[in-house]
Amino acid sequence: MTRIAFLGPAGTFSEVALFSIALPDPDPVACTSIAEVFEAVERGKADVGVVPIENSIEGSVAATLDSLAFDTSLEIQRELVLDISFALVTAPGTKLADVNCVAAHPQAGGQCRRWLERHLPGRTVIAANSNAEAVRTAVATPGMAALGPALAAELYGGEVLEQGVEDYAGNQTRFVVIGHGIVPPSGHDKTSLALFMKKDRPGALLMILSEFAYADINLTKIQSRPTKRQLGDYMFFVDLEGHAEDPEIRLALDCLRLK
Repeated sequence: MTRIAFLGPAGTFSEVALFSIALPDPDPVACTSIAEVFEAVERGKADVGVVPIENSIEGSVAATLDSLAFDTSLEIQRELVLDISFALVTAPGTKLADVNCVAAHPQAGGQCRRWLERHLPGRTVIAANSNAEAVRTAVATPGMAALGPALAAELYGGEVLEQGVEDYAGNQTRFVVIGHGIVPPSGHDKTSLALFMKKDRPGALLMILSEFAYADINLTKIQSRPTKRQLGDYMFFVDLEGHAEDPEIRLALDCLRLK
């Protein structure tokens, strides 16, 4: 049985992703935050974890990136892209005009911002730890609505007032499985790197990109994040096609380490 930590409670998109990934005999372990998912795996309370890392509307999930770079030694072992559609959920019998506030995970609020401005202007948006928690709270609170999966409405006895309230069609989230160790090459791989500069100097980013260009390595994403040491001090996240053990990638990384 594989213990899999995820952002709970039951009914989140993370749980949907968990069961969509081909993991043997899954035993879900619900956590209250992304940081807790990492901690559960780090301390052996779960074998692996499933966390969101990037959304097509809101971009990267900072909590996941920061946990990977600063807080743990866990590695990304596989990924899954999931289609995301949000429902507006309330207690049964609630009308849209009765809604005076909306509970939503910050990522969900960002993905549905324009819809809320058009259909529920002036309503307070209350932050929730997860989409399912938002739904569970809204169903129990008169006058509150929530942004979440229709699955969560079914689980917690809610009513779907509106379906598909995300701002853009084709909304997708990339989830990753985190665990101990790097998986062996499969022939269809992607590698994610967290790069820290020893010293900030002109052309630092160009130097990084040049090493991959010389090796003919295709980058699929590059992003800067603050190092949390001082204002203006940044590190880089880079996603590239291939495995860290591929000869050309290993050579590029060795060259980067020297610099």
